[in-house]
Amino acid sequence: MTEEIVQFGYAAEGRAPFSLAEYERRLGLVRRAMDEKGIDILFVEDPSNMAWLTGYDGWSFYVHQGVLVFHDADPMWWGRQMDANGAVRTVWMAGAHITHYSDAFVQSTERHPMQHLAGLLHDLGYGARRIGVEMENYYFSAKAYVTLRDALPEAHLVDATALVNWQRTVKSDEELDFMRRAASISERMIDGVLERIEPGLPKNELVADLYRDALAGNGDWGDYPAIVPLLPSGKDASASHLTWDGRPFESGEATFFEISGCYRRYHAPFCRTIFLGEPPDYMRTAEAALIEGIEAGLWAAKAGNRACDIANALAAPLERAGIRRGARCGYPVGLSYPPDWGERTISLREEDDTVLEEGMTFHFMPGLWMENWGLEITESILIREEGPAETLCNRPRKLYVKS
Repeated sequence: MTEEIVQFGYAAEGRAPFSLAEYERRLGLVRRAMDEKGIDILFVEDPSNMAWLTGYDGWSFYVHQGVLVFHDADPMWWGRQMDANGAVRTVWMAGAHITHYSDAFVQSTERHPMQHLAGLLHDLGYGARRIGVEMENYYFSAKAYVTLRDALPEAHLVDATALVNWQRTVKSDEELDFMRRAASISERMIDGVLERIEPGLPKNELVADLYRDALAGNGDWGDYPAIVPLLPSGKDASASHLTWDGRPFESGEATFFEISGCYRRYHAPFCRTIFLGEPPDYMRTAEAALIEGIEAGLWAAKAGNRACDIANALAAPLERAGIRRGARCGYPVGLSYPPDWGERTISLREEDDTVLEEGMTFHFMPGLWMENWGLEITESILIREEGPAETLCNRPRKLYVKS
């Protein structure tokens, strides 16, 4: 297996989006975390973590692939043979650190890619070592775990869920630049919605224009977001994750738009709600309480405070208005692939005592999903040394009304 790596013969083209120093910084963080858990080698299958560590970018996460992180060598990309050229063209490592399994392993009932990975790990000298794997992950299946365990009976598989994710919470200046570019695209998307929405317009037609704005970008080209546009109306807006259909927008209904621009896989989620016609008094009451809560939350979102401080600041005005949410109000965001633009670490809720640090970025997401209606006004925020948090998008924080 080691011989196969040497003979692969690729020469990486160096198109990774960040500087080598930035990748070395990230590897240093991950290696220290590996040391703390006694992990000899880390297998990363989450495509967001793969990209964060190596720059790899391709729509290949529907098959098994991953990155091996060593303590004393550059990472190694491992995946399907036909995707190896994609690694060559996107990762920062030299070609000797790109290897593959044959297509005979793909969706086979006779063999599994984890058997190939086990052989690779054995030949690299890790067959009886502590191997970290991302157990709670969209992309690492129960079958993958069982197969890897059975193929390496002398190894100790260590749960390394979110080990890399936690190293991503504080963003570098290079990352923040990408997120600000994504935020500019988010602004363009919401501006386009406000301009185009009207009673009688089929939802799918507006979504088509939304995608055009998302991909055309706003001075920078746009990438596909990790979540599709969410835009339920009226009673459907009581549900948080409905998408669209061909029905037209109607007068007398509110629609929330949960979208994100994306640049080089970095996101800046942004939500605004539009009412066609005259909003009822209960929505105006909720709007006022929600905006007051968001303002209080932004002031609480400063370095040294805790995640729960943001949630508690938001909750007080809502409770005075008789509104109880029963859900977290935010989560970290940055680099992501489908099906989620969250980083799956910190939660902005009353039980989370995580201390906020300068450079952390969150989708401050206090959506209201009531029995027969919904209201979303949200911000992507950057934690600063002194409050309030910076909002990456710059559009009025209100319930928009359009006749």
